[in-house]
Amino acid sequence: MPLLRFFVFLALVVRLPAATSDESARFLAGLPMHGTSLEALAGQAQWVQHAMEFDDAWKRLEERSLGKIRNWAPTYLAPQFEEQGNVFYFFSGPDLLYAQALWPNAKNYVLVAREPVGTMPDIAQIPPAQLHAALANLHKTLNASLSWSFFITQDMKTDLTQTQLSGTLPVVLLFASRAGCKIESIESITLDASGAPIAGGEPKKAANHGVKVSVFGPHGRPQTIYYFEADLGDDVLRKNDAVLKFCDGLGHGSTLLKAASYLMHEGGFERVRTWLMTHTDLHVQDDSGIPLHYFDRAKWQLRFCGRYPGPINIFKQHTQADLLTAYSAATPLPMGFSFGYRWQPNESGLMLARPK
Repeated sequence: MPLLRFFVFLALVVRLPAATSDESARFLAGLPMHGTSLEALAGQAQWVQHAMEFDDAWKRLEERSLGKIRNWAPTYLAPQFEEQGNVFYFFSGPDLLYAQALWPNAKNYVLVAREPVGTMPDIAQIPPAQLHAALANLHKTLNASLSWSFFITQDMKTDLTQTQLSGTLPVVLLFASRAGCKIESIESITLDASGAPIAGGEPKKAANHGVKVSVFGPHGRPQTIYYFEADLGDDVLRKNDAVLKFCDGLGHGSTLLKAASYLMHEGGFERVRTWLMTHTDLHVQDDSGIPLHYFDRAKWQLRFCGRYPGPINIFKQHTQADLLTAYSAATPLPMGFSFGYRWQPNESGLMLARPK
């Protein structure tokens, strides 16, 4: 075989070494790739541009909200801030960032939403043209979250199915890497009817489908990130509440609701509302979460933060008169960062609720 044809043959049959989960996450996040199996791929002009754009976007996000949240949380979320327990973030989409910024020391983060889990392909084996398109789509998917602090659900339904980097998993890994986590392993999860994980096999029902990501957190502690694809409406949970039973097995923890589309203002979500209110040691939400009138002042200690100017126009029908009254009667705690649909820092508000 002529020498030239021999090297062409080698190029066709020899696969590049598969990247580790951590390397793949760092590559998607636009972080330095020196000394990794993806270093050569990261030398391409398209990836360099991708990394530069992400660096700029993260700098703005840190200055506007995440850095301020990390400074704010130790004072106002204590003692739960220091506890290495659970964080339950329902209606989350892939938004690990805000849960991790509020509770950086959590042992488990459980995110539940309707967006598909997706898969993590071998980045080194994606054809260059497809990879560049996938990275561009990632920017499109994350534009709202990085600019305004929330995902647009309808856009995600389209964006998260467009390329080989499909579903929420690539976004969750990207966020974890940018938050300072080192990815150790990724495991697909299927739950049985009791909420117990089933080893191996493909999920038969989306409501029982999830992923488990094991990481070392920004402070070097082992942490686990769970994401479950599930509809949390009452009609679905009456038939299949495996996700809630799985969370039952973890015990109590802190709960978070942010940019939750005011779903629990319209009925049909009584089961998940009850679960959240009976499993929390500290509940943190913006006004799109559980309506104020469900919190009995005899049973809950409530603190209000920032401002409540009412919902944005698209959700104006969910204005809470009692919440307006509560803010006017209280001395709200300072915030100074953007959160939820009211993405301007001077318009955002939070409610902190602790069971008495």
